[in-house]
Amino acid sequence: MVMAPRVPHATAGHESASREQGPAVRGWHILAALEVAAAAAAVVADLFLPTLVLLGMAMISLLLRRRGLGSLGLHRPAHSWRLTAQMLTFATAWTLLSVALIIPVANHATGQRQDMSDFADLEGNLGLLAVLLVASWTLAAFGEELAFRGYVLTRLTDVMGTSRAAVVVAVLTSSLLFGLLHTQQGVVGVVLTTLDGVVFALLRFRFGTVWAPVLAHGFNNTIGFVAFFIAGPVYGLW
Repeated sequence: MVMAPRVPHATAGHESASREQGPAVRGWHILAALEVAAAAAAVVADLFLPTLVLLGMAMISLLLRRRGLGSLGLHRPAHSWRLTAQMLTFATAWTLLSVALIIPVANHATGQRQDMSDFADLEGNLGLLAVLLVASWTLAAFGEELAFRGYVLTRLTDVMGTSRAAVVVAVLTSSLLFGLLHTQQGVVGVVLTTLDGVVFALLRFRFGTVWAPVLAHGFNNTIGFVAFFIAGPVYGLW
């Protein structure tokens, strides 16, 4: 007569393995929390170029975990050209909404305007436009999205979990840090870029890849720089 295997032994082994994994999991959670705190400190202190600091932290974090960029949401989209067209359309619509409603409301609510003095020489300057567009697609669009919507947002969900409430807090926190990256643009600039951060985070989750906000960010900046080159700073329609 063949005896069936004794289930209690398998269960006990599984429980033992789970207990052994527990401290390791908690260790990674603690490390993720420390990474988030360090990232926030780098942004608030305006350390060197915070985006580059965060990207350096992200690379070290991935090496420690033996993970690739895909773990931060940088997945290759299934239909690249379709996603590109969608993000161009979105960026155009978001720019129009910002100029027609969001920027004027922010201006009137704060009694201030976005400080665009860093781009004062852009109007009519084709060479500067070219430089800013290159920087916009590299350091700003790719670098900032990988840093904030990739690295920081992922580590925040590592700490807080993936429940709906936790994701909302993670999106708001990472977006606020993104807004604080732009303090040179004044209070209105921080508000506007924080809202941009929220929208870009939603794009990441909606399309399942950080490439979505990278493209939206790049197109959004491109539209803004070209408009500034042609007509100077735009502070809203009313």
